[in-house]
Amino acid sequence: MFRNKEIRWLGYGCLIVAILGAAAGFLIDRAAGMLVLGVTGGFGGLFFVFMRFRYRKIAELSELIDLVLHYGERVDIGEEEEGELSILRSEITKMTVRIREQNDALKREKKHLADSLADIAHQLRTPLTSANLVLTLMENDPDKGERKKLLRECEELFSQMDWLLTSLLKLSRLDAGIVEFNTEDVDVAGLVEEAVSPLLIPMELHDITLQKDVPADIRITGDAGWLSEAIKNILKNCMESAGDGGKIEIACEDTLLYTELTVKDNGAGFEPEQLHHIFDRFYRGKKENASGYGIGLALSKTIITRQNGTVTAKNHPAGGALFTIRFSK
Repeated sequence: MFRNKEIRWLGYGCLIVAILGAAAGFLIDRAAGMLVLGVTGGFGGLFFVFMRFRYRKIAELSELIDLVLHYGERVDIGEEEEGELSILRSEITKMTVRIREQNDALKREKKHLADSLADIAHQLRTPLTSANLVLTLMENDPDKGERKKLLRECEELFSQMDWLLTSLLKLSRLDAGIVEFNTEDVDVAGLVEEAVSPLLIPMELHDITLQKDVPADIRITGDAGWLSEAIKNILKNCMESAGDGGKIEIACEDTLLYTELTVKDNGAGFEPEQLHHIFDRFYRGKKENASGYGIGLALSKTIITRQNGTVTAKNHPAGGALFTIRFSK
């Protein structure tokens, strides 16, 4: 207690006052001097006991803080009667709650990172194994025509891996918060054209009909490059769902409250248990022949929500999947 400079100087001051008071009392009368000594001694004892009690309480709080800082389990700060210690204990309680929340969040992020790395390794292992097998077949097969076919298959596998790694890099940049979206006036019709353009040849090869109903002069605010990426990934999912000879419909509606873009296919739609996981990272459904890596829709949702939009998926009453992208005015 007396290691505290302020307490030490206060004790010296009280002692000097007590000595001077006792001396003055003895000059007046012996009994007065003894009374002064008794009163000052009593006050000094009460002061000492009171300060010892407060320091003991402060020491207890200090030990609890030390436990919290060293990752102690749920530490009960307890309650204190009204006063300065009660205020201090209340603030420490708030601090411990915040630290616990941050620790829990860090543990969840650590687990999510470990799971994500495991998923990435699994996703890359499949095309790498296939590419290795194709290269082995090319080495052992002297037929030129067959070798060209295997070479095209190998190129497709490497293209898939390139897309996967690029998408994962984009997701990691978005998660880290290092992506700065441009805030610009975007023409929705041009945005749809930009998203559809890279997919026109695959749609033609698979005989997929594309129907667009996007009125001109509908505009939203956002980053055209990233938004076209989000729409393109949704279109890819619809292409896979529609299959050969399928149909995809894109429509846009502009109201006083929001601008809504819908993408519909005529595929099989979603299973009921899928609807809550459509946009989960690495989710591919329970079908054994499910294609894709479970990255595209997760990336789309991240891009759209980071630009104050929403995206939902459900089964259309007439059949097929329906994606709805909405931007508030």
